[in-house]
Amino acid sequence: MKKQRIFNIIQIGNKEDIVSRAFDIFIAAVIILNVFVMVLQTFSNLSPYFPILDAVALVTIIIFCIEYVLRIWTADLLYPNLSKKKAIFKFLISFDGIVDLFTILPFFFLSGFIAFRILRVVRIFHLFRINGQYDSFAVIFSVLHEKKNQILSSIVIVLILMLASSIGIYYAEHNAQPNVFENAFSGIWWSVSTLLTVGYGDIFPITTAGRIMGICTAFLGVGVVAIPTGIISAGFVEHYSRVKMLTNFARDEHIDMLTVRVSDGHCWSGLRVDELGVPEHFLPAVVMRDGEALIPVNELQIKTGDTVVLAADSYFFHAY
Repeated sequence: MKKQRIFNIIQIGNKEDIVSRAFDIFIAAVIILNVFVMVLQTFSNLSPYFPILDAVALVTIIIFCIEYVLRIWTADLLYPNLSKKKAIFKFLISFDGIVDLFTILPFFFLSGFIAFRILRVVRIFHLFRINGQYDSFAVIFSVLHEKKNQILSSIVIVLILMLASSIGIYYAEHNAQPNVFENAFSGIWWSVSTLLTVGYGDIFPITTAGRIMGICTAFLGVGVVAIPTGIISAGFVEHYSRVKMLTNFARDEHIDMLTVRVSDGHCWSGLRVDELGVPEHFLPAVVMRDGEALIPVNELQIKTGDTVVLAADSYFFHAY
């Protein structure tokens, strides 16, 4: 019970537990303090205070270490369907486990790799990772995951346009500015700044052909920025439309469905949606949590207090 209690406390976003919420606030304060100290250590005029800042950083790192050890200790409760060793290994190689490790590792062993310290900033986002579709940050990650193929396609388009404009500006400007545009790759910086912004002015065309090339590149840049923006916006619209549809779907009394309330100790508590043993010919339609309707994606973890609505698979596919 003591181990279970500690697990409940250190779970991020456990709003039902006051102590757990207080722990989240405490960790948030420690993270902000750690990042603030890291920023202050970049000011050379504060060097007389570096010993104090180092001491504060050491205290925060010790707190991170304690939290990391507790999460390893309770990994078998995070992954109840795995053995203890496998659960620990799965946590260590998970995104949270790797970021937590890189948060504390540079302080003791990789002090020369200052770039690793930026991972401390990533820790603050852990406080908003409640679960699946539960919070706005998770919705953003879900939409990005769903639209990853379209986003990758738009990135490929950007790279093609960037290379094409770099080659074009080379042929247009090489004779007039041989030191600026030495080869086809010399225009990469100009191409990036023109496609994605309005240019920095450090490299610019001076010939008529080069300026026409710059105008075309700038116009293409507007479209390049609009493509991923439209894809992500459409993803958010689809997500919230799907949530509304599934909510109405779950409330339809004419649909053959089952409602499962996950109480404390229920066999579904802690499992992911794809790990649930649902009855034959039924599929999870929606998960109700704190008055919110969550889309039952495979990665969504069921928590105590959730209500899982199961619908006949024929109706489920009809809803989509």
